[in-house]
Amino acid sequence: MAAIPTHYLILTFGLLGNVVSFMVFLAPLPTFYTIFKKKSTQGFQCIPYVVALFSAMLWLYYASLKANTTLLVTINSFGCFIEIIYISFFLYYANKKARIQTMKMLVLLVVAGFGLIVALTHFLVKKMTFRAQIVGWICLVFSLCVFVAPLGILRQVIRTKSVEYMPLLLSLFLTLSAVMWFFYGLFLKDYNIWVPNVLGFTFGILQMVLYMMYKDNNKKTSLPTDQLANQVIILDQADKLPEQIIDIVKLGGLQSSEKTSLPQQHA
Repeated sequence: MAAIPTHYLILTFGLLGNVVSFMVFLAPLPTFYTIFKKKSTQGFQCIPYVVALFSAMLWLYYASLKANTTLLVTINSFGCFIEIIYISFFLYYANKKARIQTMKMLVLLVVAGFGLIVALTHFLVKKMTFRAQIVGWICLVFSLCVFVAPLGILRQVIRTKSVEYMPLLLSLFLTLSAVMWFFYGLFLKDYNIWVPNVLGFTFGILQMVLYMMYKDNNKKTSLPTDQLANQVIILDQADKLPEQIIDIVKLGGLQSSEKTSLPQQHA
């Protein structure tokens, strides 16, 4: 059997990576629909979206310094577009404190951080290939840091024996995305792309294994209405109601349904 040409493999995994990453980028839509209905950010944080925007901008800059990276450009261009929409939407509905914190993050990470990287590599590194290597290393290190983030969720799942805050569908899409970009980078012979995704799909598989282990612990147990009414405790004070969701203590075996968690951007 004749071997499949490498450029076909690069195209195939690049297209699949675009499709799966597209779905990952759209994962926060239910969160923002909730914000739209409540007309408030309700305590949601904008940090993941600012980090995702910074990551997409980094990979776009890296792709501009390399040849044959069209598929890397397409998905990260969409990433920048959708993250800007998310952040703008968040700023519109956020209270003053959250809005100021988000603007600080944008200035610090996107404006100052990205601007400094572009300026230093552009003016201090004249050789294009060497500049691409430096930016690639920055992308690699940053992606590794992003992929390490799920460790906190995994620790929480093991400690609580509950997968309430680790939806299976999102974990699956993140794992598939890491696999596609791993093979894309491998066949492209670009270690800056495939190395961090090894960690990505390793953690992704671990998340799904833990989900299968503890998913039954999330089943709700029914309580009589009169008992439930006596066990509901409102925690937030009245002066916080305009900005916050009223928290209700979960008692006994009562568990809330899975909440959509925020995605990491991949290459």
